[in-house]
Amino acid sequence: MAENKLKLEDLLGNVKKETNLDRIDYVAIIGAGVMGQGIAQSISSAGIDVLIIEKDHHHLDEARMNLEETMKRDISRWAMTKSEMKSILSRIEWSLEMESLKNADLVIEAVEENFQLKRLIFKKMDDVAKPDTILISNTSTLSLTKIAEITNRQDKVIGMHFLNPVPKVPLVELVRSIYTSDETVSRIKNFAAKIGKTAVEVYEYPGYVTTRAIVPLLNEAMYIYLEGIASAKDIDTAMKLGYEFHMGPLEMADSMGLDEVLAWMEQLWKTLGEPRYRPCPILRKLVRERKLGKKTNEGFFKYDTNGKILS
Repeated sequence: MAENKLKLEDLLGNVKKETNLDRIDYVAIIGAGVMGQGIAQSISSAGIDVLIIEKDHHHLDEARMNLEETMKRDISRWAMTKSEMKSILSRIEWSLEMESLKNADLVIEAVEENFQLKRLIFKKMDDVAKPDTILISNTSTLSLTKIAEITNRQDKVIGMHFLNPVPKVPLVELVRSIYTSDETVSRIKNFAAKIGKTAVEVYEYPGYVTTRAIVPLLNEAMYIYLEGIASAKDIDTAMKLGYEFHMGPLEMADSMGLDEVLAWMEQLWKTLGEPRYRPCPILRKLVRERKLGKKTNEGFFKYDTNGKILS
């Protein structure tokens, strides 16, 4: 009888340990750009505490202001209440110190698509985070396997490719490197469901599913515009009405950030060498002129402060 009791207690103890391991109550995000802000809002909306880390006070203050302004616009459209906004912001901390992530259950890297930068950040994340903490990258084109190799927990490195605007897009791509364990995938699938995202599992390949499929469409629309076949407005109208797109490809590119779109194209062009990924010259021109889309109020279209196209 005593032996059976001992086995039962051991079993219950293991179940409790597994349950605690699966619990995610505190998430750190490295990078407070548009994606970082959106990821933080989505996670906080699910009742999970969030820490956002940036490199300096300027970027941190700007991110805090932009996140508040984004939610205020949602309130003006009746998409959010003031109490919801207050609740979301109350669960978000802001920091300049990487050491602040030491108690996080998950750490999400959401900086620009720069391979060396991401490797440096993952090395620091690996040094500071708890041994069981899963390290996540929001990369859309870079090799997760090569990023993971800088760490001592390669099995606990995975990609979560969120799409912008993160709070409104109910999809996330879960990207496995060659080292990612089944346990890590399972835990992150559960986490994705908890924050209201449908997870699609993909294996590492440049562009995965969403970026690889959308980039040629955006690029072709830019060439149509460059060649003077139709105006930007008419190109987008044709695609919206003809194929039931929520927004046209040129406005979509503006929403993503033209500098980001250019970085995706350049990485895919460099990696795959296929002409459909070679960036259209008009895109390079707009990025040189710092007309980056909605975040600068001008790209293929001009926008008001609420992100609406000016007629």
